[in-house]
Amino acid sequence: MYNRCNKWQVITQLHLVLSAIFFCFSIGGTGLSASAAEMPEIQRRGYLTIAVKDNLRPLGFKDAKGNLQGLEIDLAQRLAVDLVGKAEAVKFQPVANRDRLSVVLDKKVDLAIARVTATSSRTRIVNFSVPYYLDSTVLVTKDASVQKLSNLAKQKIAVLNNSSTIAKVRYYVPNAELVGVDSYEEAREQIESSAAVAFAADASVLSGWVQQYPQYRLLPIKLSTEPLSVVMPKGLQYDELRRNVNEAIARYIAEGWLQQRIQYWGLP
Repeated sequence: MYNRCNKWQVITQLHLVLSAIFFCFSIGGTGLSASAAEMPEIQRRGYLTIAVKDNLRPLGFKDAKGNLQGLEIDLAQRLAVDLVGKAEAVKFQPVANRDRLSVVLDKKVDLAIARVTATSSRTRIVNFSVPYYLDSTVLVTKDASVQKLSNLAKQKIAVLNNSSTIAKVRYYVPNAELVGVDSYEEAREQIESSAAVAFAADASVLSGWVQQYPQYRLLPIKLSTEPLSVVMPKGLQYDELRRNVNEAIARYIAEGWLQQRIQYWGLP
């Protein structure tokens, strides 16, 4: 079973990378309006402005001293080195989820690296880079008896109300009873009170959960795969910026740097 899953993940990853490259270069010049600095302007002023998360461990969050850190912060600083010349040449703008695309369109930032999934609907207004991480739907539990999906048959699994996770859990664990919750904190309360045995959500978020609550663990099973990509502006005038970002990320993947940072931050 695991060999088949691993083979499927490799094929999926290749497909997503090729799809992202297609998106970046095939619909970059659709004529839609875009608002962000062009590459010559960025190099002239000497820094990048990048929208990030500051409350999402381990992608982007503040440490005890208030400094931003995480996988996406590392990526932003590495891009600053390659595009501008030094890691410090980046100005971070923390954003809420609802603003992750609009800040690029409204010329408030050059790029957004803020846990944005590349989707076909979003490519109508922005471009996406080659994926820097393949997120997935996973399950978290603290019940030692739960080791595989079959152990969750007829068990209660917490899911966020109205989320796409619901369909995935129903497909892979059809006999489970789903318990709707409105937040991650409510999901933890459900597990702590034994009202649910597990919680299904995104690996990029649940990785931070198990780092904060070590009594929990992630099941080594992915129910889906979604590419997280850098948000970039549309328009022919931004071709150089998009090309530089894509070439840099492709190099980070080839050199193994991205995988090393993914493992460092405890992401599956």
